[in-house]
Amino acid sequence: MRLHRIKPWILLFPALLFLLLPAYGLWSAASASVSSTDGITFLHYRELLTSERFLHSLWFSVRTAWTASMASIIIGILITRSFARYLTEILPRLAVWLPMLFPHLVFGYIVILLFSETGLLYELLSTLCFIGGADQFPILTRDDYGVGIILTYIGKEVPFVILMLYPVYQALPQFYFDVVKTLGGGRYQQFKTVEWPQISTVVMETFIILFAFTLTAYEVPAMLGTNFPEMVSVLSYDWFYSGSFEDRPLAFSAMVMTSFLLFLLSLSSYLYVNRKRMRALRGRL
Repeated sequence: MRLHRIKPWILLFPALLFLLLPAYGLWSAASASVSSTDGITFLHYRELLTSERFLHSLWFSVRTAWTASMASIIIGILITRSFARYLTEILPRLAVWLPMLFPHLVFGYIVILLFSETGLLYELLSTLCFIGGADQFPILTRDDYGVGIILTYIGKEVPFVILMLYPVYQALPQFYFDVVKTLGGGRYQQFKTVEWPQISTVVMETFIILFAFTLTAYEVPAMLGTNFPEMVSVLSYDWFYSGSFEDRPLAFSAMVMTSFLLFLLSLSSYLYVNRKRMRALRGRL
C-alpha cells in the first residue's frame, strides 16, 4: 500500500529532475533582470516597455510566430484529412515525416536557395521571361515581413502537425462519416461535426508548441531576418553579447517577459482544454 502511494511521485521524479535546469535558468534570468548596484529595481522592464525597438521586435516576433504556426496547422490539417488513408503505408509516411530529421538550418538554406533574389525561383522566372531583372523579383528572404522565416518554419512544422493529428484521424470511426453522408452533409459538415470535436484539443496543444518554439528560436531568424525589426530572440542575443554590460539586464528582462507571455498563453489554453474535456465527460458539447 505504501509503495502504491509513492509510485506516482517516483514516476514524476525524472520529469521534475529534468525541469530543474530550465527552472534554474529562468530564476537566474529573473533575478538578473531586477538586480542593480542599488538593489532590486524594475527600471529595466520600464525601459523595455518604452523602447520602440523592443516593442517593434515583440510585435514582429508574435506576428511571425502566429502566422507560421497557424499556416502550419491549417496545411497540416488539410494534408492529414486528405491523405490519412495513404499514410498507413510506410513509403508515404516516410515521405511526410522525413523532413523532421533535418534541422531548421537546413530548411533555412533551402529557402535561401529557392526564394532569394538570386535563387532558383528567380532563375526560373527570368529564364521564362516573366521578369526582366532582380529588381523585379519580390524580396522573400531577409525581408521586413519575415516571409523567409515563415516559409522555413512552415516547411519544418507541417510534418510535425501531421505526426500529431494522424493518430486521431486513424482512431475516428468510419460510420461517423457515413451518418453525416446519410443525412445529406458534405465534407464541411463532416469536418465540423465529426473531425473538429476530436482534433480541436490536439490542434490547440500543437499550436502552443509551435508558437512557443518559433517565438523563442534564434538560428533561423538570425539567418533570414533583418536588423530591424528583429525577433526577440535575436534582439536578446545582441543585448547579451554587446560590448556594454548595461544591456545585459535588458536581455534578461526580454527573455523573462517572453517566458511570461508563453506561460499565460499555455495556462489559458490548458484551462480551456480542461474545461472542454470536463464538459465532454458530462455529455455536453
